[in-house]
Amino acid sequence: MSKKTSLGRQKILIEKIQKKSHLQVTFSKRRSGLFKKASELCTLCGVEIAIIVFSPANKPFSFGHSEIESIIDRYLTRNPPQESNTHQIVEAHRNANVHDLNMQLTQLLNHLEIEKKKGEEIDHMRKARQRKFWWECPIDELGFYELLQLKVSIEELKKNLGKFASKCIMELSNMSSPNIGFQYGYF
Repeated sequence: MSKKTSLGRQKILIEKIQKKSHLQVTFSKRRSGLFKKASELCTLCGVEIAIIVFSPANKPFSFGHSEIESIIDRYLTRNPPQESNTHQIVEAHRNANVHDLNMQLTQLLNHLEIEKKKGEEIDHMRKARQRKFWWECPIDELGFYELLQLKVSIEELKKNLGKFASKCIMELSNMSSPNIGFQYGYF
């Protein structure tokens, strides 16, 4: 079975497409891309755009921002745009909404940063606690150096317990009551 190879993203010669089905597919994709770019231009630059495109089947498609009729009328009569109070009010309201949303976003990002720091502190404390009580881990989970440290710590503990036991015995034997050691079960 032969593997079907794809042409992928290759440079396409700019010439009229002869096949009707390919022509329609290409038109649909390019039309949506054109309208998307026009919308981005309106959003980024605040321009007014009117685009009219006829499909290979002579079906009209249009895109307009703000209203396609007013833009075409302005173009045909060569009149400058009429600034209306409504447009200014809508623009001011939109800018206020954008400002409010930006403030909310900033607050949420600050809150997120604080929570991340708290999480890091908790994680750091958890790791410190694990390091502090590393000897409580199962022995087979300890590495070579941790096992050596455990051995040294146990030997140190044994030595300290021996000293402490000797000290307790000495204190008990130095007490005036001879029965005190037997009374508490030390001997």
